[in-house]
Amino acid sequence: MTGSAKSIFFFGVYLFLLGILLVFLPNALLGLVEIPPTNEVWIRLAGMLLLILGFFYVQAGRHNLVPFFQWTLVTRGVAFFFVLGFWLCGYISWLILAFWLGDLAGMIWTWTALRREKQA
Repeated sequence: MTGSAKSIFFFGVYLFLLGILLVFLPNALLGLVEIPPTNEVWIRLAGMLLLILGFFYVQAGRHNLVPFFQWTLVTRGVAFFFVLGFWLCGYISWLILAFWLGDLAGMIWTWTALRREKQA
């Protein structure tokens, strides 16, 4: 597995684990990021979407789908700036921004791995 494939695969596992938490223990995760608990279904639906996205990332990594890796650089970068904007507007806790800094680090891992692989 190439470095870029590993970065996508592990990001997919991360998304999958977050999805499981949001589907089965949503309020535990919400409490960690200072969001009030909820019994509404929206949070479990968000978890379901993360499970689905995690599946796509894991499969793309397993099958070395380089175009997918490249597409994620755009979407993950844009997502980070949305979250940064939400934090700057006071909509979310800095803890959510910290989670997204980890996601940004993963995006940078994918980007640098793709550059190295292109040069090889």
